[in-house]
Amino acid sequence: MTYKVGILGLGTVGTGTAQILSDPSGRHPLLTELDIAQVGVRSLDKPRAVDLPSSIFTTDLEAIVSNPDLDIIVELIGGVEPARSLILKAIAHGKHIVTANKAVISRYGDEIFEAANAKGVYVMLEAAVGGGIPVIQPLKQALGVNRIKRVTGIVNGTTNYILTRMKAEGADFTEVLADAQRLGYAEADPTADVDGLDAADKIAILASLAFGGRIRLEDVHCEGIRHISSTEIDYAEKLGFTIKLLAIAQEDIPENSNDGTPQKLSLKVHPTLLPKSHPLASVDGVFNAILVEGEPLGQVMFFGPGAGAGATASAVVSDILNIAAILKTETEPIPHPLLSCTHQHFCAIAPMEDSVTRFYVRVKTQDSSGVIGQLGTCFGDHDVSLESIVQIGLSDELAEIVLVTHHVREGDFRAALESISKLAAVAEIPSVIRVW
Repeated sequence: MTYKVGILGLGTVGTGTAQILSDPSGRHPLLTELDIAQVGVRSLDKPRAVDLPSSIFTTDLEAIVSNPDLDIIVELIGGVEPARSLILKAIAHGKHIVTANKAVISRYGDEIFEAANAKGVYVMLEAAVGGGIPVIQPLKQALGVNRIKRVTGIVNGTTNYILTRMKAEGADFTEVLADAQRLGYAEADPTADVDGLDAADKIAILASLAFGGRIRLEDVHCEGIRHISSTEIDYAEKLGFTIKLLAIAQEDIPENSNDGTPQKLSLKVHPTLLPKSHPLASVDGVFNAILVEGEPLGQVMFFGPGAGAGATASAVVSDILNIAAILKTETEPIPHPLLSCTHQHFCAIAPMEDSVTRFYVRVKTQDSSGVIGQLGTCFGDHDVSLESIVQIGLSDELAEIVLVTHHVREGDFRAALESISKLAAVAEIPSVIRVW
């Protein structure tokens, strides 16, 4: 039996997907039963890096998603619209969906999965997070027997590349960003990457799977790396840390919880000072990694290329293969409990001010006696305990003081910073970064 596939978009990932499907030799034998029946493109005249019959190309994407002869629609055009509308229309016509579109899933996943469940079709999204790293299916299946406590990821290759270069070369953010754009690692408009928006999309998806509930994207606290300077990279190194942009989803256990039962989730994306001994600290360049912590398993880490034609196409085709396997073995396919998304409730999210973490702070002050004592008093007045406080030296006749807190409540820390900023001796607070 042959299963007919329609591909929307033949860019980098679409081309990689078509190349795998067109060359099944040495791969899983079920690939021989998959046929690329239609491909939707913007231009019929553009040269292609994959050899496909010209007759299967069309610019009419809506005709593809409503084609009664197709079994599986692969959405690889990216962006929110028309991708969302095309996915929903394909579902309405009984098509199974494979997508690499984290933006659509993180924003409209509830609408899409409700439609898919009502229609009895699958929406597969392995390629939406981590490129070729298999993490979506493990969270659905192999790790489903665990009580997941925390998911922590380096899930954006552009920012990881920039931070790696800054650390290795002592260069500033703007300099490395410009070079990353020239090399094609960063987009002309890098906002989604460097401001953490791409990572927020991805942790929303991972959190939904890990904790069995829907996530509103606006509930993910999001900070990027624009404010990270070579000074912070250098100070982090001296303190035994490396700086990474982390996407984190974890249980929030209230202090008054008697049995440790989680009440809410903490969802955040932000730069973090990681101890060099942490499993994610050595993940450099454009690579991604996701660390999953649960009970009884403990820790397991998924590592690999987070983007690129081959990596992402590998994940796309694995999803196509999963759907084909179900179609082959089930005479009346219904949503498989380990492959479909069936949860209905939204996760409760803890307010950011209640989040508990450590902080690194760099403060510029007048070089006068008693300043360190004033800083310590302000922190103490707001129940912020200091792990270390060091005067690094002078810069522009101002003293540079670096502080690291113990684990503190974010709201208390922010109140302490507000008080410190009003001290006559304090000229500037150039940097605040969370510490693992």
